[in-house]
Amino acid sequence: MIRNPSVAGYFYPGSKAELKAMIAKYVDKKAPKEEVVGLLAPHAGYQYSGEVAGATISRVAFKDTFIIIGPTHSGLGKPFSVMPEGTWRTPLGDVEVDAELARKIIALSEYAEEDYAAHEDEHAVEVQVPFLQYIKPDVRIVPMILAGASLTIYKEIGHAIAGAIKELGREAVILASGDMTHHEPAARAKEKDMKAVEAMLALDEDELTRRYNNLHITMCAHGPVATLIAAAKELGATGAELVKYMNSGDATGDHSDVVAYAGVIFKKGGSVKGGN
Repeated sequence: MIRNPSVAGYFYPGSKAELKAMIAKYVDKKAPKEEVVGLLAPHAGYQYSGEVAGATISRVAFKDTFIIIGPTHSGLGKPFSVMPEGTWRTPLGDVEVDAELARKIIALSEYAEEDYAAHEDEHAVEVQVPFLQYIKPDVRIVPMILAGASLTIYKEIGHAIAGAIKELGREAVILASGDMTHHEPAARAKEKDMKAVEAMLALDEDELTRRYNNLHITMCAHGPVATLIAAAKELGATGAELVKYMNSGDATGDHSDVVAYAGVIFKKGGSVKGGN
């Protein structure tokens, strides 16, 4: 099946020329590239979060496939949905689903299921695809959408992702698609978000979950990041780096009620460090 764009012309430009020009403003081709296991990138409209997404993806040494894990916004479809095959269409062209890897993840997980409905009107995966296409036009993806769940489930799915990558010997990067605190003043949002980022940099999904719950951090990135960390450690990640942090007020000028965005890379070797 062909999955046509749902938010083109809304979250990002609907024409190929305008979209390429916009992404070009955010991507730094001269940025040092890292051998990453995964990354966190935001999924808001490009005018708000594109600078963080571009700075983060610019640091990644690309692989053949990106497993893109997003949270559900629509509530449609299976709670732990993997699109098993098909084509994702954007104004920049078509991207194929890595069907072998997708089906292996489903086979290894008790919870992940084959499903198309969860992806129909969901932007969390879609907004990542043009950035990937811009840098590597022949990239393949595995689209995944996760509902709210216990950390035990996220860990299980993470282990299945890691197992699938290892069993197939696949060159793949895991991309957690999600935003940070929603609709709080910028200063308070940053204070909360840095607590979550600290746990990410420590590669500690348990502490991330505790802080997410105890501090009432309204980050939709929690499930995807917890899943990513569980998989990343199994794949040999030993460090992480905060590449960039911003909020919607940086674009609108209104810092009284913002949505915040963090870009984090998870890598093998190297020290754990912060960013801006």
